[in-house]
Amino acid sequence: MPGVMARTLSILEMLAAHPDGLAVGVIASELDMPVSASHRLLKELSQYGYVRQVRSQGDYALTIKMAAQGLSFLGKTGVTDVAQPTLDRLAAVSGELIRLSVIDYPNLVWIGVAQGATTGLRYDPGREQGIVVHLASSAGGRAWLATLSDDEALTLAATQAKDPAKAAVPQTTTSATELLSILHETRQRGYSVAVDSYIAGMGAFAAAICRPTDGATIGCLSIAGPAVRMTTELMNDLSGTLLEAAAEIGMTSEASFFFNRLRHSADAKIESSRSA
Repeated sequence: MPGVMARTLSILEMLAAHPDGLAVGVIASELDMPVSASHRLLKELSQYGYVRQVRSQGDYALTIKMAAQGLSFLGKTGVTDVAQPTLDRLAAVSGELIRLSVIDYPNLVWIGVAQGATTGLRYDPGREQGIVVHLASSAGGRAWLATLSDDEALTLAATQAKDPAKAAVPQTTTSATELLSILHETRQRGYSVAVDSYIAGMGAFAAAICRPTDGATIGCLSIAGPAVRMTTELMNDLSGTLLEAAAEIGMTSEASFFFNRLRHSADAKIESSRSA
């Protein structure tokens, strides 16, 4: 049976995915816990300012407190100062959605965004910051996996598939054979491609971000938009600009405490997993 901490975090994660709020009964049912336990934890979270009732005796929803703390954290780490200007320039040049993800081994997490499409048809999810990327189906995930050995890439993808609740749900399922073929093509091409695999009607391509000292991957940078615009020709035309932007973020990452902390943490986890 999950402990109090696990239950509390599960409630916070569930409410983060439902900004309009949820009833106590729904939360209890989805998380397989007694209604009384759910109600008690929600009351405690409310006392500390993380949760509020939308109306008297009504649904519970997150307050802005946790989001504000997250934004404050990112601001103090230097990620915005280091990466956001590059994201904004790439968005202006491409006219599409730009997303920055960082490796928090064994996960890849979206943390930054810039929107270049201001009118007409566009892909604009709005709620992906902080979401764990699905490795096998997304452009960013494929870009990272392509920098690893086939064995390690398959292990990470398979591990994530065993616990789908921890990552964004893909539109399609990718077999091991298909994934290896995709990764081979990505290495030859220099950037990854994902069309209609993560979300129907969406296309994206991504490049790995590497630290300049040893070439290790620290994150990924992607351009995404409606699949009707994300043609092979467009990706080819913008690939050089994408790769330059990824290299620019890699060069400046040393100035960010956040990137350096993730680097040392990832190195330790990778070494541990390989020696296990």
